[in-house]
Formats: sequence, C-alpha cells, structure tokens
Amino acid sequence: MSGTAMPRPVGLNPVADLPKPPGLHWHVRAEQPVSYSVSMVRGLLDPDNPALARACGGQGRPLRCLLAIDPVVDRLYHDRFQEYFDRWRIDATWQVVQGDEDAKSLEQAVHVTEAMSRMGILRRAEKVVAVGGGVVLDIVGFAASMYRRGVPYVRVPTTLVGQIDAGIGVKTGINHGHHKNRLGAYFAPDVALIDPAFLRTVEPRHVANGIAEIVKMALVKDAVLFDLLEATVGSITPDTLAGCGSAVSELLSRAISGMLDELEPNLWEQVLERSVDYGHTFSPSLELRADPPLLHGEAVAVDMAICLALAHLRGHLARSDTDRALRLLQGFRLPVSHPIFTQELLEEALADAVKHRDGFQRVPLTRGIGSVVFADDLTPEELGRALEFVGAWTRAATGELVGAAV
Repeated sequence: MSGTAMPRPVGLNPVADLPKPPGLHWHVRAEQPVSYSVSMVRGLLDPDNPALARACGGQGRPLRCLLAIDPVVDRLYHDRFQEYFDRWRIDATWQVVQGDEDAKSLEQAVHVTEAMSRMGILRRAEKVVAVGGGVVLDIVGFAASMYRRGVPYVRVPTTLVGQIDAGIGVKTGINHGHHKNRLGAYFAPDVALIDPAFLRTVEPRHVANGIAEIVKMALVKDAVLFDLLEATVGSITPDTLAGCGSAVSELLSRAISGMLDELEPNLWEQVLERSVDYGHTFSPSLELRADPPLLHGEAVAVDMAICLALAHLRGHLARSDTDRALRLLQGFRLPVSHPIFTQELLEEALADAVKHRDGFQRVPLTRGIGSVVFADDLTPEELGRALEFVGAWTRAATGELVGAAV
C-alpha cells in the first residue's frame, strides 16, 4: 500500500462504537454421543474368530493397525497375534509398552504417539489396539486421546483387573509427580474385547489384584456377588478363570455389569459421589509410596479395610459383616494393613481426595453388604480409631490376640 491513509467509513468511531458493558456474548452448545461396546469373547485369537478383525475394521480387505502390547503378553502370544493378523490380512505394526506402575508416565505415552507418527496412522480409518493390563490400557488410551486430538482404539485387557475394571470404562491416565493418574482424559475405546483365556498365564498375585476390585463391587452394590466370592475362596486360580465355568462366568459377568451400570450414567464424572471410588480414597498414596511396591488391588484392599472399620464404627456395618469382609480379603491373600499406612498418611491422602472431589470428602462407605453411603465429615480421630481397629483385628486373625473382640 502507498502512504495514503485509507478513508474511515462515515459514522464509525473505533472507540465510541465498541459494545458497552456487558458487551457481546456467544453461547456454544454441542453434544457428542459416547457409544462403545464391551464383549466377552472366547477364543479371541482363534484365526476363525472374526471379533478382533471386525474391531480393527478388517473384514477381508487389507488394513493396518498399531498393536501396542505389554512385553510379557507379547512374549507369550506374539506368534498367535501374528497368525491371526495374517489370516485377516491386517498389517500390524508392533509397539511394546511397559506395563509396570513406574512406566505409567508421560514419556511412555509420548513414545506411543511417536509410534503412531512413524506408522503414519490414518486419523479415523486405522486403529490402535491396546493389549495388556490396566497400566498399558491407561497409557495407550491416553496417547490415543492426545494424538491428533483423538484416534480410535481397541482394548484387549489380559489381566483380571483389566477385564473387570480398567479396561471397560472411559478413563485414561498417567502418573505425574507423586500422584496417581494426575494427567488423563475421558476417552472411550471403540470396543473392549474380553477373553478369559488370557488369564491362564496371569500370576496368582495378579489374580488377587483383580479380585480386590470384584470385592469392591460386591461390598457397595451386589450382596449376591459377595456370597459368590465367599463360596469360591480357595478355588479361584488362573486355570479356573481361563476355563470360565458357570461360577466364574457369573462372577465375571456380575462384576462387569455392576461396574458398567455405575459408570454409564456418569461417564464424565459430573457427579462426584461415586460408589466405584470405594477403596480409592487412601490407596493412591499408599500405592505410590509402598516399598516394596504394592499392586493396585493390594493397595485398594488396605483402603477397603480402613473403610470397613469406619463403616462399622459409625454403625453402618454390623460386626459380623465387618469380620466377613475382612476375612474375605485375607482369604484371597490380599493385605488389610500396611506399615506405612499411618494416620498421617491417611490424613494427607484424604486431603488430596478432597481436592479431587471438588472440596468435599465424598468417601463411600458400606451400609450393610451391597449398599453404600457417603461420608463428608470424617475426622482425624476417626481415622486413628479405624487404624487401631484394623490393627487389632489383624493381630487377632494372626493369633497374636485371643479372640477378635475390639
């Protein structure tokens, strides 16, 4: 342009004509439906079973996917996955993702996004297939939510806690600083495919890890499931889970349906009083600080023991039912106490939970087996008495005291 000034339109004053308070206002409203499926599929890696191929979008035509897989699962099932993908003409790019809690980091999630970039994954037509336990599913789901602001993914949980808890909701997350799941997103998979056959190669400790989450659902929602757990103590093994007979089938289906029933009306957690947070108030701090490390379900079990004591001391849970629940946890070889679970740690963990729950405690406690009530007024003194209760119960259960009266 030349140096000649452009004429100003008649009547336009750039200062005087600005909107007066309250100014201009736009309101944008949009809704995005959330729809995904959870399917229990026997023989998922059978080359004649189309379930996984359909989930990937491959039905006889060439297709690609990124297979993000736990290293242990990869070692055990690599050839079977390869045979399956060959059968369905799916070109799979392998990316191993570490599945231990220490690996649940932003760095690992970024590694997965870099694998997507190297592959050149198409934004909508091609999918990431996450295979492993809850840690792998969380990392890969979070990576999928970040990459190009979201690419579709499929979950194939291979641990018990993954199949009945971590793999069937919409939450993803990674640890950050000294906090569990501090960074994360709500990002639903296209589908979660559950094959109990994967549980045959799970270590017994990891079976107990998943059982803790089933006990949680029983205590807050399903007394029949609690009775079923009591009836199967001592008989739940990797082999019986993989065999998925009638009792195990009911156990798994009740746990999954109960969890989904609680999650579906509140996927985005607009309501922060959540029964599925039972056992998850104090356990995050314990899980990150325990040395040697505790598995997620083990930390949840210790948390549940404190919550059982709190419920009993408040009159919500009969002593007989408190004993039943604590014995059930121990029957599945889950801990009910831990040396670093001090009153100081409990108070610190509760304070952190209050921030997460928008300024209120919202601590779920059992109100009889199979029901829940929320507490917003727990005191340090109550936490101390609950610790004493669990300590005395544990000493009695191990023979250090005669009887179990407190």
